[in-house]
Amino acid sequence: MNHETPTPTDILTIARRAGAVILMEYNKTVPAEINWKADDSPLTLADQRSHKIIEAELAALTPDIPLLSEEGMQTPYEQRRTWPRFWCVDPMDGTKEFIKKSGQFTVNIALIEGKTPILGVIYVPALGIAYFAQRGKGSFRVDGLTTSDRDGERGDAGIDGDTETPGASDQPSFGVEPIRPKPIQCRPLDLENLAIVASKDHAGPAVKALIDAHPQAQTRSMGSSLKFCMVAEGEADLYYRDVPTFEWDTAAAHIIVQEAGGSLTKATGEPLLYNKENLRNPAILTSGDRHEEWVQKIK
Repeated sequence: MNHETPTPTDILTIARRAGAVILMEYNKTVPAEINWKADDSPLTLADQRSHKIIEAELAALTPDIPLLSEEGMQTPYEQRRTWPRFWCVDPMDGTKEFIKKSGQFTVNIALIEGKTPILGVIYVPALGIAYFAQRGKGSFRVDGLTTSDRDGERGDAGIDGDTETPGASDQPSFGVEPIRPKPIQCRPLDLENLAIVASKDHAGPAVKALIDAHPQAQTRSMGSSLKFCMVAEGEADLYYRDVPTFEWDTAAAHIIVQEAGGSLTKATGEPLLYNKENLRNPAILTSGDRHEEWVQKIK
């Protein structure tokens, strides 16, 4: 395996291993023990166990690429500002959804190069779905990714290894038969059938005003990074968030939306960059089509 050029297959393998230990905690009959971080966001054992697996697996795969993880020790900016590449990870995005048992939580892993995501994987353990993208190679969805408690105990998630077939070098193989990734694409905008997706727990007043301004729109609430994925696969047209996020919340989704033909920027239309001194993102806007028009509408 080339330690300098990880593939989506490599990273999906790691995400599934992390997802397997998350599901072990998710499927327990005893309610998850919850701690609260300084920003009043919840933290569970599943978050911590997922982080440890991803940290160890990425260190083995790419020992020269540093890690920035929501649940890891935060490297001072004076040190990380010199990083040419780094992994940006949310070991479990949507902890509130995990606690509520909605299934809408994800494992997010992205590779950042020059302040821009170049590879991203979003894995949805409870639904057996994954989304991935690599710069210049398009965005894909994979279904039917099952795990078991045994997978979590061995940290394997049922992957037997990489198989490379002509024209499909990044297609993951699970078990005996390869599961074929399906290309996904943002849809053209049709205002009569407008679909807006919003956060379940973090929709601010500006988002509500946008929804009120488009009464014909179908609106859906969704947890975690699945909101971005809905735009990327043409199930929604717009996701606007006026409440701050962090870099690990958007990095993997950013390249997936972009490679699907959409846009993810600051709400002002300016590029959303990574490895900032302050890791908190400003208001963001994700759309599948005619992005600049949406930027002007919300200004």
